[in-house]
Amino acid sequence: MGWNEERVALLRKLWAEGLSASQIAKQLGGVTRNAVIGKVHRLGLAGRATPSRPAKRPVRAARPRVMSPTAPRLRPPSSHLPAVVIPDLEPMKLEDGKAASVLTLNESMCKYPIGDPTDVNFAFCGRGASGGPYCADHARLAYQPSQAKKRRAAGAPDELRRMMRLAAM
Repeated sequence: MGWNEERVALLRKLWAEGLSASQIAKQLGGVTRNAVIGKVHRLGLAGRATPSRPAKRPVRAARPRVMSPTAPRLRPPSSHLPAVVIPDLEPMKLEDGKAASVLTLNESMCKYPIGDPTDVNFAFCGRGASGGPYCADHARLAYQPSQAKKRRAAGAPDELRRMMRLAAM
């Protein structure tokens, strides 16, 4: 259907009442929402007020943190925790007398890097790997438990500390 004078008059009336383009298209029949929008722009009717939008929520100010004295965060290492002692291991020499390099490593060799990668003497450990990428000594060095686990193992009362912190807030 085309735009005749009656339909244009009805379009102007419905647009002025604030109906949406979809609602106007339904009432006119035979036109799409986009056709209504195009005709409104060609007629220059686009100057109506925008529909109300929900108000934005006000941004709440952050609660000031109450700083109270707490237990010291860092403790000296507990005397009953076993210290991890890793011997200073030199890279293992291969049959040709050279240390293991990226090109000579295989899946059963320790891949722990020793030295500075930019240095000529840089090498990998090369000893037998124990169920992972590293030998037993380098695995102890690489896979150290987190500080929280160490504190729990030492018997530090983490729950008591947490409760005291909550009570201070």
